[in-house]
Amino acid sequence: MKKAFITGITGQDGSYLAELLLSKGYEVHGLIRRASTFNTGRLDGIYTDPHLTQNRLFLHYGDLADASALARLLGKIQPREIYNLAAQSHVRVSFDCPEYTADIVGTGTIRLLEAIRETGLQPRFYQASSSEMFGMVREVPQTETTPFYPRSPYGCAKVVAFWLTVNYRESYGLHASNGILFNHESPRRGETFVTRKITRAVAQIQAGLQDKLYLGNLEAKRDWGYAKEYVEAMWLMLQQDQPDDYVIATNETHSIREFLDAAFGHAGLDWRKYVEIDPRYYRPAEVDLLIGDYSKAKKQLGWEPKTKFAGLAKLMVDADIKLLKDHLEGRVKVSH
Repeated sequence: MKKAFITGITGQDGSYLAELLLSKGYEVHGLIRRASTFNTGRLDGIYTDPHLTQNRLFLHYGDLADASALARLLGKIQPREIYNLAAQSHVRVSFDCPEYTADIVGTGTIRLLEAIRETGLQPRFYQASSSEMFGMVREVPQTETTPFYPRSPYGCAKVVAFWLTVNYRESYGLHASNGILFNHESPRRGETFVTRKITRAVAQIQAGLQDKLYLGNLEAKRDWGYAKEYVEAMWLMLQQDQPDDYVIATNETHSIREFLDAAFGHAGLDWRKYVEIDPRYYRPAEVDLLIGDYSKAKKQLGWEPKTKFAGLAKLMVDADIKLLKDHLEGRVKVSH
């Protein structure tokens, strides 16, 4: 039985990846940070799905800030595959917490790579790289050879992690691959990220529970895909004979304004009646346009996106409407 170790397992990508690996018969180990409240909600589906057994899912307390704990865990688990998904992943927040972002995203990666080296393991390693590394883009669309020009502490830290991964691959022969994932969304997206913020607001407004939605720059353009499909690309990278770096994207770009059109329109609402601009949500330095060319992944991994922009927005709106309905019905039942 293959063993996999996932940092960031409680996040959007980590939970989808855990489900994928369990469905393939893996024993899955995840790194979680200790919190005073439950933070494993995205993994609940694993415990209720009869096809995914929790008997092969193990969660371990730890942190990318704790190098000795990482080394002990890896030595104990002896994983065949390691997926480094943990991060302070909110770009706007990285301007407010630049040192913390750099420590977890950048230095955290080298702590994990060093833990691998010191324990003598020879696993296959996946590093979650980001389209934010391209920042002020040097060419359109962006490919694996496009120069980086990050525009946030988060983007800068991801560039550090990217080159560390390449360096350990070339210096120590580690089977290490970077997945340069463009924006990928889902009903499990964090509620402070713009797409989920929009789809939750659609559900709340439709139910009469919210009057306004406050956003920043509506003209920023992104390449948006479906996170559940993107984790399959991560897995495919580690099944290759040779490690490499891959752009994972849809090769389409759409503005936040277009996402508003799709999301509110799906619910029969006019977003212009509800959306107001709040300067607090502007970034000090904006990334205006991202669009990724995934042709290398298609050719070498056999991967391509299936869910495109409009379908993704509808999928997320439907999920948030159902989530709100279930929550309200549950609240009524409890009150009685």
